[in-house]
Amino acid sequence: MSQEITDAFDDIDFPTLERSLRHPRTLFSSTLSILTGLVTVVACIPLFSVLFMLIWRGGKRLSLSLFTETPPSAFESGGGFGNAIVGTLLMVSISVVISVPFGVLAALFLAEFGKDSKTASAVRFCAKLLTGFPSILAGVFAYAAVVLVTGTYSAPAGGIALSILMLPIVMLTAEEAIKMVPHRMKEAAIGMGATQTQVVWKVVLPTALPGLLTGVMLAVARAAGETAPLLFTALNSNYWIVQDGKLALMDPTASLAVLIFNFSGVPFENQIELAWAAALVLVMIVLVINIGGQILSRNKVTS
Repeated sequence: MSQEITDAFDDIDFPTLERSLRHPRTLFSSTLSILTGLVTVVACIPLFSVLFMLIWRGGKRLSLSLFTETPPSAFESGGGFGNAIVGTLLMVSISVVISVPFGVLAALFLAEFGKDSKTASAVRFCAKLLTGFPSILAGVFAYAAVVLVTGTYSAPAGGIALSILMLPIVMLTAEEAIKMVPHRMKEAAIGMGATQTQVVWKVVLPTALPGLLTGVMLAVARAAGETAPLLFTALNSNYWIVQDGKLALMDPTASLAVLIFNFSGVPFENQIELAWAAALVLVMIVLVINIGGQILSRNKVTS
């Protein structure tokens, strides 16, 4: 029987077979393939349009002075925004230090230790609500809780405001990444005598690391581009965060997002060009962070 089937297939000239659009299934499949391709191209148009505009308008001012000088005053030419780059990286780093540990620990509780409890349901519901939390309200909260208490605008206040926005993203993405860890891996570890803490530390977290890094990168991308919370907490500054060899954490701090907001609305061409260049640099920083996170996660998976 098998020989007869083989002989029947030998008589067929497969290269000469062609898909005919006269068949309904073939026509339907080809139509959907073309439609999907067109929708993909249309979806990419806004992204590439923004990138093209940033490179065209902001690339003209890219130079070393942008990273070493401070913003100019209204009637000055030249200048840069090196202090804003440092301030942005500092405040994002503070928010990462706050949000990532709490977010991952909360995700472990939601996915491993208390996934069926009422507390987990309430925390998960609150986290989903916080994902749509207006960023300006996070700034108002940080202003009341930190700025009014300390009596000054500062980088830590900005970092706390950004961490409020980052926390739900890190928590929910980390929970999904932990849930994706195969149960057989955890069962094998338990069968070898590992405790639940050892299973989480040695099996769950390393396996879920790519997903965790993805969530952190998404949160960083959102935090780096936020303006409203920083207007209430860090304000702005034309000075470097390091002054006279000392780290001025409790002083108003510059950031790229606020600099873009301030300079894009002034009638001076030099400041407008600096705003375009700062927007391009901000996009490049986010892109580098995302690529670095993907590389680290892939290396971890390979090892």
